[in-house]
Amino acid sequence: VQLQASGGGLVQTGGSLRFSCAPSGYTGSSYAMAWFRQAPGKEREFVSAISWSGGITYYADSVKGRFTISRDNAKNTVYLQMNSLKPEDTAAYYCAARDYSGSGSYAARLRSWYDYWGQGTLVTVSS
Repeated sequence: VQLQASGGGLVQTGGSLRFSCAPSGYTGSSYAMAWFRQAPGKEREFVSAISWSGGITYYADSVKGRFTISRDNAKNTVYLQMNSLKPEDTAAYYCAARDYSGSGSYAARLRSWYDYWGQGTLVTVSS
């Protein structure tokens, strides 16, 4: 399974961007999906996650109220809408997936829970 992510780029403070991520290869499974980010010189951190059904979502406190994760299983795609962007949101953003059809898990916030990772997509927020 490969994760194809798109979106990202350069935006001014207060602007918006949207990421999308779609698994390719064998897609017969049900995937819980997430976004993580890694700023220069920092550890990769959790941003948001969504269950297979889309009914359960999780957010890091730093993005709650500004970012929205959603999915369209008919298109096999997960989205991350990022609004009110701040310079501290500057990072490489990574899509992640786990073959899991459950309603949710506290482990969804953990990097180690995910089996598949996309390549990082850079977001730069200028002040």
